[in-house]
Amino acid sequence: MAQMKPDQIVAFYTRLRDANPEPKGELDYGNVYQLLVAVVLSAQATDVGVNRATRKLFETVKTPVQMVALGEEALIGHVKTIGLFRAKAKNVIALSELLIERHGGEVPHDRAALEALPGVGRKTANVVLNIAFGEPTIAVDTHLFRLGNRTGLAPGKTPLAVELKLLKRTPAEFGRHAHHWMILHGRYICLARKPRCPDCIVADVCQFKDKTPGPDEPAAPAKRATTTKKAATTRRPS
Repeated sequence: MAQMKPDQIVAFYTRLRDANPEPKGELDYGNVYQLLVAVVLSAQATDVGVNRATRKLFETVKTPVQMVALGEEALIGHVKTIGLFRAKAKNVIALSELLIERHGGEVPHDRAALEALPGVGRKTANVVLNIAFGEPTIAVDTHLFRLGNRTGLAPGKTPLAVELKLLKRTPAEFGRHAHHWMILHGRYICLARKPRCPDCIVADVCQFKDKTPGPDEPAAPAKRATTTKKAATTRRPS
């Protein structure tokens, strides 16, 4: 897989920036604590589903103290439509208790402290650090992992490898919003099964070889199978 060249990377981000200068995440929240909870709930779930589940919850629960007072069973009642809801509810209550105990009820601006909270891994910490505190972190979810590899921007075999390469190859001027530009591009244009290459504003710098053809373009020839079948032999009756 060919990697993007530095000038192609600049063109890639410049076009995404020009199309959406101030990208926003699609999770609904009212403060940093609610953002943290929403991101924890969003693992293996859609933002739409999480927003639907937290709409009423966030009307009354705005702090860790209020979440602990609500309790795990009542929280489950709000989030039971989300995958892994029992484990997530348990983690939300536990992280809320730790925020009260260790951080005065505030979400810490510190990676290690965030990752020490139940249900918070590197990706969740990166999202909170980026959105809440403006740090140029890049949280590699399925969309960014796909884009990093498919486009040649930051090929890697693991999410961490892709993240580290993205941080290294992304020019500083684009660092603040790189995370959101790529998530939105992967969610709506560079789709997993059939990327919308004819609608893509960065298609010419993308290194993906099997681009989806436009309506007036011929489809790429089908690949021949590389395996050979052994000829079957039959024995004549004696």
